[in-house]
Amino acid sequence: MAAKLELQRVQILCSCNARSPITQLYFCKHCLKIRCGKCVSHEVDSHYCPNCLENMPSAEAKSKKNRCGNCLDCPSCQHTLSHRATSVAVPDPRDPTKTTTKKAYYLACGLCRWSSRDAGMPDKDSASGPWLEPENAGARRITDLSDYYHQLAKQEKMEREHKKFTRRRAYFRLQEKYLSPGAPGRRRSSALLSSFTGLALKDEQATIIPVEPAVASEEVDALPNKILTQPVVLEKICTIRQRLQHPDHHCVSVEQMYPRHKHLLIKRSQRCRECEHNLSKPEFNPSSIKFKIQLVAIQHIPDVRIFLVPNLHYGKESIVTLIISNPNEKRMSIRFDGSNPKECEDTHATAQVIPPEDELMLGPKDPTAEFDDSTADIQYDAYNDNTEYVQFRKAHKLGVLFKVIPQRATDNVVVVFTLKYKYKNTAPALNSSQDETSSPAAVWLEHEVTVDIGPLVSE
Repeated sequence: MAAKLELQRVQILCSCNARSPITQLYFCKHCLKIRCGKCVSHEVDSHYCPNCLENMPSAEAKSKKNRCGNCLDCPSCQHTLSHRATSVAVPDPRDPTKTTTKKAYYLACGLCRWSSRDAGMPDKDSASGPWLEPENAGARRITDLSDYYHQLAKQEKMEREHKKFTRRRAYFRLQEKYLSPGAPGRRRSSALLSSFTGLALKDEQATIIPVEPAVASEEVDALPNKILTQPVVLEKICTIRQRLQHPDHHCVSVEQMYPRHKHLLIKRSQRCRECEHNLSKPEFNPSSIKFKIQLVAIQHIPDVRIFLVPNLHYGKESIVTLIISNPNEKRMSIRFDGSNPKECEDTHATAQVIPPEDELMLGPKDPTAEFDDSTADIQYDAYNDNTEYVQFRKAHKLGVLFKVIPQRATDNVVVVFTLKYKYKNTAPALNSSQDETSSPAAVWLEHEVTVDIGPLVSE
């Protein structure tokens, strides 16, 4: 059962020559090809906060630096902080000699017990509203550099557009060579226009505000004396991960850590690069986990799993049982084509596999058959199964016997074979030659499957 659930041991060759398990692949119903996460186009649909599920457009998310304005993360363990209420004694405004209680709110982490009081943040009178954030010493410098590079980018863009419009064409040269009576006036007007364009470009260049460059200094600040005199308390020193969470404050001790606004997440859609059709498109609502389009490969192509593996010996033939499952609600024909590592040097195979030579039939998928034992077992006579190749049949699953001969005395036994199946496309035909009223024809598709059977048995 452990080998059956190890999906990484069975991988399928993608259209971009990358091998991935079937759960990480998509199947395009328009171009009938397998796509992985590396050969699809990723598009951002929406930004949302994973805690409060607030949805915001891309422009607002960019202005907020892709962070939520309400939710905060713990600086110690990156867990979500919650508001806590407490009562504090304050002087009575009517009588200064007396005290009265007032509600105060502070932030606390339910996982590591960190609180905003540990960082010296004052309590608030209400739970809503922004919390005190430390100022970054280099914020002004970063803003000036960002504005400066924006101006440079704008200037380069104008220069490129200026070169496009001032490119001299061939008929302009012929016009200047063979002057007509009205040509000098036109030449003067074009020269005047180019001079005005050059002046406008110079004005744009003059508006760029230069930034004072940074100067490297050879002097290094001296270490404080407390480093050599006071003992080191590891509980009060920030770890590397905690310091990387606060790169703008350079926090060294736990008292210097402040809460950080929670990062936003995105909902993205995948699109086929060849036919530009959507392979996966989620719902726009952040609280919904459904998909409008979800063309995962496990719902369209047969699934291959390892069921039973005997002891494997070098140079000796062994019989391995693989389970082939039908994802469709109709019967599906399958074939196999084995490969020999001695003949094919490009494959990752370390053993020769001899698959069944006959064409096998997979039963239709029935979700209720797995819970009903009376209908789950199907007789061999209904499909005329050959016991030499088929070990068992249950509902839409078929146990197929493969003969494996290891060719290498080291490493795991890896076999590579080609899985061929008859697929009936239910998507509308893209070519106009096919009649719209006729049903889509079934086509034979094939994919290269790599199976890591397991290690050899030492003799």
